[in-house]
Amino acid sequence: MDIDLMMKVYPFFLKAAWVTVQLSVLTAILGLICGSLGAAARLSRHAVLRWIGGAYVSFIRGTPALIQLFILYFGGPQVGIQLDAFEAGVIGLGVNIGAYMTETIRGAIISIDKGQVEASRTLGMSRFQTFRKVVLPQAMRLMIRPLGVNINALIKGTALVAAISVVELTYTAQRYIGSTYKPFEMFLMSGLLYMVIIYVTGRAVTWLDNKAKIV
Repeated sequence: MDIDLMMKVYPFFLKAAWVTVQLSVLTAILGLICGSLGAAARLSRHAVLRWIGGAYVSFIRGTPALIQLFILYFGGPQVGIQLDAFEAGVIGLGVNIGAYMTETIRGAIISIDKGQVEASRTLGMSRFQTFRKVVLPQAMRLMIRPLGVNINALIKGTALVAAISVVELTYTAQRYIGSTYKPFEMFLMSGLLYMVIIYVTGRAVTWLDNKAKIV
């Protein structure tokens, strides 16, 4: 193992890791927005919204994320959508993980005992009040861990944006392999930095989960 080489290039990997963190945070935020809207559509009383939500989940989960990125980045200009690689990565991965978050959020909401909903309505609460004061607080506690799993998968999935030339960890490793011919060292550094990011994220999710149990 060429330790000297690794010490020379690690500052560039740290810079790439920061890009990965930024990409992950922005994508997670967009994913939560898409997931919340998707879950709302799937749970709607209106058939059209339920169909839209179901179609979104089925299409996104049924096609490879890499193909979705290619359609957005390379195919977008054909229909007037001009995005740089980073923007396409955030939107593509955000919409993709949003489909999985849709089912996570929906699952947490429908798992709440219907008896509590009926009791709240009996007490005179409106449908919205019941959802906001009874269902949502409990569902949010239940969805913390599963959403954490989604976000961990998302962080690892950011490696896909190397295919559209976003200079994150995987792309940086590939670039230095081309000039150093040291794939083991380059991918090892990339993998270790991914592991650190995921470990920190996992600790944050555990803290939030424990905090939610106390409240």
